[in-house]
Amino acid sequence: MTIHKEGYTSIALCVLLIFVSNALIQFYYPSAHTLKWIVYILSGVLFLIILQFFRSPRIRITADEKHVLCPADGKVVVIEETDEPEYLQDRRIQISVFMSPVNVHVNRNPIAGVVKYFKYHPGKYLVAWHPKSSTENERTTIVIENSKGVPVLFRQIAGALARRIVWYVKEGDKVDQGQQFGFIKFGSRVDVFLPLGTKINVEIGEVVKGGRTVLAELMEAPLPPKGGAKAEKKA
Repeated sequence: MTIHKEGYTSIALCVLLIFVSNALIQFYYPSAHTLKWIVYILSGVLFLIILQFFRSPRIRITADEKHVLCPADGKVVVIEETDEPEYLQDRRIQISVFMSPVNVHVNRNPIAGVVKYFKYHPGKYLVAWHPKSSTENERTTIVIENSKGVPVLFRQIAGALARRIVWYVKEGDKVDQGQQFGFIKFGSRVDVFLPLGTKINVEIGEVVKGGRTVLAELMEAPLPPKGGAKAEKKA
Protein backbone atom coordinates (compact mmCIF):
# COMPACT_ATOMS: atom_id res chain seq x y z
CA MET A 1 0.00 0.00 0.00
CA THR A 2 1.32 3.42 -0.97
CA ILE A 3 0.10 6.99 -0.54
CA HIS A 4 -1.08 8.80 -3.65
CA LYS A 5 0.85 11.93 -4.62
CA GLU A 6 -2.36 13.99 -4.40
CA GLY A 7 -2.38 13.34 -0.66
CA TYR A 8 1.03 14.74 0.26
CA THR A 9 -0.15 18.30 0.87
CA SER A 10 -3.33 17.27 2.70
CA ILE A 11 -1.44 14.88 4.96
CA ALA A 12 1.19 17.52 5.72
CA LEU A 13 -1.52 20.05 6.64
CA CYS A 14 -3.24 17.43 8.80
CA VAL A 15 0.00 16.70 10.68
CA LEU A 16 0.59 20.44 11.18
CA LEU A 17 -2.95 20.91 12.52
CA ILE A 18 -2.55 17.99 14.91
CA PHE A 19 0.84 19.26 16.13
CA VAL A 20 -0.45 22.81 16.73
CA SER A 21 -3.68 21.72 18.46
CA ASN A 22 -1.87 19.27 20.73
CA ALA A 23 0.80 21.86 21.57
CA LEU A 24 -1.86 24.44 22.49
CA ILE A 25 -3.71 21.99 24.72
CA GLN A 26 -0.47 21.02 26.43
CA PHE A 27 0.50 24.68 26.96
CA TYR A 28 -2.84 26.08 28.16
CA TYR A 29 -4.27 23.03 29.95
CA PRO A 30 -1.27 21.03 31.25
CA SER A 31 -3.33 19.41 34.02
CA ALA A 32 -6.43 18.56 31.93
CA HIS A 33 -5.50 14.94 31.35
CA THR A 34 -8.96 13.86 30.19
CA LEU A 35 -9.14 16.69 27.66
CA LYS A 36 -5.67 15.90 26.39
CA TRP A 37 -6.52 12.24 25.85
CA ILE A 38 -9.70 13.19 23.98
CA VAL A 39 -7.68 15.47 21.70
CA TYR A 40 -5.03 12.76 21.21
CA ILE A 41 -7.65 10.20 20.22
CA LEU A 42 -9.45 12.59 17.85
CA SER A 43 -6.11 13.57 16.32
CA GLY A 44 -5.24 9.93 15.71
CA VAL A 45 -8.64 9.21 14.14
CA LEU A 46 -8.36 12.27 11.88
CA PHE A 47 -4.88 11.25 10.74
CA LEU A 48 -6.00 7.68 9.93
CA ILE A 49 -9.04 8.96 7.98
CA ILE A 50 -6.89 11.26 5.85
CA LEU A 51 -4.26 8.55 5.39
CA GLN A 52 -6.75 5.90 4.24
CA PHE A 53 -8.46 8.31 1.88
CA PHE A 54 -5.26 8.88 -0.09
CA ARG A 55 -4.18 5.24 -0.18
CA SER A 56 -3.17 3.97 -3.61
CA PRO A 57 -3.05 0.16 -3.64
CA ARG A 58 -0.91 -1.60 -6.21
CA ILE A 59 -3.13 -3.66 -8.51
CA ARG A 60 -2.53 -5.94 -11.48
CA ILE A 61 -4.36 -4.85 -14.63
CA THR A 62 -5.59 -7.55 -17.01
CA ALA A 63 -5.88 -5.70 -20.31
CA ASP A 64 -8.47 -6.84 -22.87
CA GLU A 65 -9.73 -4.66 -25.72
CA LYS A 66 -13.23 -6.14 -25.46
CA HIS A 67 -13.52 -5.29 -21.76
CA VAL A 68 -14.50 -1.99 -20.19
CA LEU A 69 -12.81 -1.78 -16.80
CA CYS A 70 -14.41 0.08 -13.91
CA PRO A 71 -12.76 3.53 -13.65
CA ALA A 72 -13.14 3.81 -9.85
CA ASP A 73 -13.86 1.98 -6.60
CA GLY A 74 -17.42 2.38 -5.36
CA LYS A 75 -20.98 1.22 -5.89
CA VAL A 76 -23.03 1.11 -9.10
CA VAL A 77 -25.92 3.57 -8.71
CA VAL A 78 -27.14 3.99 -12.32
CA ILE A 79 -27.54 1.65 -15.31
CA GLU A 80 -29.79 3.14 -17.97
CA GLU A 81 -30.18 4.16 -21.60
CA THR A 82 -29.82 7.89 -22.10
CA ASP A 83 -28.83 10.57 -24.61
CA GLU A 84 -25.25 11.91 -24.47
CA PRO A 85 -25.43 15.45 -25.90
CA GLU A 86 -21.96 16.84 -25.26
CA TYR A 87 -19.74 14.88 -27.65
CA LEU A 88 -21.21 11.58 -28.84
CA GLN A 89 -24.65 13.13 -29.48
CA ASP A 90 -26.46 9.82 -29.61
CA ARG A 91 -28.11 7.18 -27.44
CA ARG A 92 -25.82 5.40 -24.97
CA ILE A 93 -25.87 3.07 -21.97
CA GLN A 94 -24.85 5.01 -18.86
CA ILE A 95 -23.23 3.31 -15.89
CA SER A 96 -22.55 5.50 -12.84
CA VAL A 97 -20.30 4.57 -9.91
CA PHE A 98 -20.63 6.46 -6.62
CA MET A 99 -17.42 6.84 -4.62
CA SER A 100 -17.85 7.32 -0.87
CA PRO A 101 -15.15 8.96 1.29
CA VAL A 102 -13.92 5.50 2.38
CA ASN A 103 -13.24 4.32 -1.18
CA VAL A 104 -9.93 4.52 -3.02
CA HIS A 105 -10.24 7.69 -5.13
CA VAL A 106 -7.80 6.88 -7.90
CA ASN A 107 -9.47 7.02 -11.35
CA ARG A 108 -8.38 4.63 -14.12
CA ASN A 109 -8.90 4.46 -17.88
CA PRO A 110 -11.70 2.00 -18.71
CA ILE A 111 -10.20 1.18 -22.12
CA ALA A 112 -6.93 1.68 -24.00
CA GLY A 113 -6.69 4.02 -26.97
CA VAL A 114 -6.35 7.67 -27.92
CA VAL A 115 -7.92 10.56 -26.02
CA LYS A 116 -10.17 12.14 -28.66
CA TYR A 117 -11.82 14.72 -26.43
CA PHE A 118 -11.26 16.38 -23.08
CA LYS A 119 -13.09 19.24 -21.40
CA TYR A 120 -13.28 20.63 -17.88
CA HIS A 121 -16.62 22.09 -16.77
CA PRO A 122 -16.87 24.32 -13.68
CA GLY A 123 -20.18 23.90 -11.88
CA LYS A 124 -22.19 23.20 -8.76
CA TYR A 125 -21.57 20.72 -5.91
CA LEU A 126 -24.84 18.81 -5.70
CA VAL A 127 -24.70 15.46 -3.92
CA ALA A 128 -23.12 12.97 -6.31
CA TRP A 129 -26.23 10.78 -6.61
CA HIS A 130 -28.46 13.73 -7.62
CA PRO A 131 -29.85 13.18 -11.19
CA LYS A 132 -28.60 16.62 -12.31
CA SER A 133 -25.07 16.16 -10.96
CA SER A 134 -23.96 14.74 -14.35
CA THR A 135 -24.81 17.97 -16.13
CA GLU A 136 -24.64 20.70 -13.48
CA ASN A 137 -21.77 19.77 -11.14
CA GLU A 138 -18.10 20.52 -11.62
CA ARG A 139 -16.85 17.76 -13.89
CA THR A 140 -14.50 16.62 -16.63
CA THR A 141 -15.51 14.81 -19.81
CA ILE A 142 -13.04 12.43 -21.45
CA VAL A 143 -13.46 10.33 -24.60
CA ILE A 144 -11.09 7.48 -25.45
CA GLU A 145 -11.33 5.73 -28.82
CA ASN A 146 -9.92 2.20 -29.06
CA SER A 147 -8.05 0.66 -32.00
CA LYS A 148 -11.34 -0.43 -33.60
CA GLY A 149 -12.67 3.12 -33.58
CA VAL A 150 -15.13 2.57 -30.71
CA PRO A 151 -15.37 5.63 -28.41
CA VAL A 152 -16.11 5.40 -24.69
CA LEU A 153 -17.00 8.61 -22.86
CA PHE A 154 -16.58 8.99 -19.11
CA ARG A 155 -16.86 11.80 -16.59
CA GLN A 156 -15.35 12.68 -13.23
CA ILE A 157 -18.10 14.44 -11.27
CA ALA A 158 -17.53 16.42 -8.07
CA GLY A 159 -19.97 15.83 -5.20
CA ALA A 160 -21.03 17.80 -2.13
CA LEU A 161 -17.71 17.02 -0.41
CA ALA A 162 -15.48 16.63 -3.45
CA ARG A 163 -14.10 20.08 -4.17
CA ARG A 164 -11.14 19.20 -6.34
CA ILE A 165 -10.93 17.15 -9.51
CA VAL A 166 -7.47 16.25 -10.82
CA TRP A 167 -6.72 14.85 -14.28
CA TYR A 168 -3.55 13.65 -16.01
CA VAL A 169 -4.66 13.37 -19.66
CA LYS A 170 -5.20 15.69 -22.62
CA GLU A 171 -6.47 15.37 -26.17
CA GLY A 172 -4.16 13.33 -28.37
CA ASP A 173 -2.65 11.25 -25.56
CA LYS A 174 -2.30 7.52 -26.14
CA VAL A 175 -3.31 5.77 -22.91
CA ASP A 176 -3.28 2.25 -21.52
CA GLN A 177 -6.22 0.41 -20.02
CA GLY A 178 -6.22 0.69 -16.22
CA GLN A 179 -3.68 3.54 -16.23
CA GLN A 180 -4.44 6.37 -13.80
CA PHE A 181 -6.14 9.29 -15.52
CA GLY A 182 -7.12 11.31 -12.44
CA PHE A 183 -8.14 11.63 -8.81
CA ILE A 184 -11.15 13.17 -7.03
CA LYS A 185 -10.95 14.30 -3.42
CA PHE A 186 -13.50 13.39 -0.72
CA GLY A 187 -16.45 11.60 -2.33
CA SER A 188 -17.62 11.79 -5.93
CA ARG A 189 -19.05 9.95 -8.92
CA VAL A 190 -17.84 8.62 -12.27
CA ASP A 191 -20.17 8.14 -15.26
CA VAL A 192 -19.35 5.87 -18.21
CA PHE A 193 -21.25 6.02 -21.52
CA LEU A 194 -21.14 2.86 -23.64
CA PRO A 195 -22.44 1.96 -27.12
CA LEU A 196 -25.88 0.38 -27.39
CA GLY A 197 -25.61 -3.41 -27.51
CA THR A 198 -22.72 -3.49 -25.03
CA LYS A 199 -22.98 -6.45 -22.66
CA ILE A 200 -23.29 -5.11 -19.11
CA ASN A 201 -21.65 -7.27 -16.44
CA VAL A 202 -22.72 -5.39 -13.29
CA GLU A 203 -25.97 -4.63 -11.48
CA ILE A 204 -27.39 -1.72 -9.51
CA GLY A 205 -25.99 -1.72 -5.97
CA GLU A 206 -22.98 -3.87 -6.85
CA VAL A 207 -19.67 -2.95 -5.20
CA VAL A 208 -16.98 -2.50 -7.86
CA LYS A 209 -13.22 -2.01 -7.93
CA GLY A 210 -11.33 0.41 -10.17
CA GLY A 211 -9.12 -1.32 -12.73
CA ARG A 212 -10.30 -4.78 -11.66
CA THR A 213 -14.06 -5.05 -12.14
CA VAL A 214 -15.13 -5.58 -15.77
CA LEU A 215 -18.13 -3.27 -16.16
CA ALA A 216 -19.02 -4.39 -19.64
CA GLU A 217 -17.94 -6.13 -22.86
CA LEU A 218 -17.89 -4.18 -26.11
CA MET A 219 -19.39 -5.59 -29.30
CA GLU A 220 -17.24 -5.96 -32.41
CA ALA A 221 -19.65 -3.67 -34.29
CA PRO A 222 -21.73 -1.43 -31.98
CA LEU A 223 -25.43 -0.99 -32.78
CA PRO A 224 -26.32 2.24 -34.60
CA PRO A 225 -27.69 5.04 -32.40
CA LYS A 226 -31.42 5.52 -32.06
CA GLY A 227 -33.14 8.75 -31.14
CA GLY A 228 -29.95 10.78 -30.64
CA ALA A 229 -28.80 13.96 -32.32
CA LYS A 230 -26.64 12.18 -34.93
CA ALA A 231 -29.49 9.86 -35.89
CA GLU A 232 -31.77 12.86 -36.37
CA LYS A 233 -29.22 14.62 -38.57
CA LYS A 234 -28.86 11.57 -40.83
CA ALA A 235 -32.61 11.26 -41.09
